[in-house]
Amino acid sequence: MHLTVTPAYGRDYKNQRDTLADWHAGKDFVVASVGRDMGRYINNADAAGSGCPPVMIRYNALRSIVAVKS
Repeated sequence: MHLTVTPAYGRDYKNQRDTLADWHAGKDFVVASVGRDMGRYINNADAAGSGCPPVMIRYNALRSIVAVKS
């Protein structure tokens, strides 16, 4: 099982490097996985502190995906 997130506040990324840079910088993302947390804002500190499953970040107008450990 994994958690899928998308960039928050209208942000989008064209490449994996920028996506990961903002994730590791603690910027907010929105939970896109169906479930009780859908729509909730999350960042890397939230994911690491909650013992959440691996995170899949969708970017490039949701056409690309990168996996990160939470």
